[in-house]
Amino acid sequence: MIIKLLLILFMTLFGSLGGFFFKKASDHPLGINTPFIMKLGTGGAFYLAGAILNIYLLTLLPYTVVYPITSVTYIWTMILSSLFLNETITIKKGIGVLLISGGSILLVL
Repeated sequence: MIIKLLLILFMTLFGSLGGFFFKKASDHPLGINTPFIMKLGTGGAFYLAGAILNIYLLTLLPYTVVYPITSVTYIWTMILSSLFLNETITIKKGIGVLLISGGSILLVL
């Protein structure tokens, strides 16, 4: 069970990192330039890794367990955006993520 939990955590982290690198790619003009392509490719690679883990987890766990737990992505996203994008995490955002996560836990239990 620990392995499955770690795979879920990595799946959600990879999804969040994919979005993070897409956001970083948006700092550069669209087109053929190295920073844009590198960040876009890195984001795509993380999304792909997350999708592959998701498919694998669906072979191990029920659909009704895997998808609610993907709400952990919101937690990773808040952490990454706060640490690396200097975005403000308001109480309203924090409560929203807690409610989503709590609801997911109730669905899984």
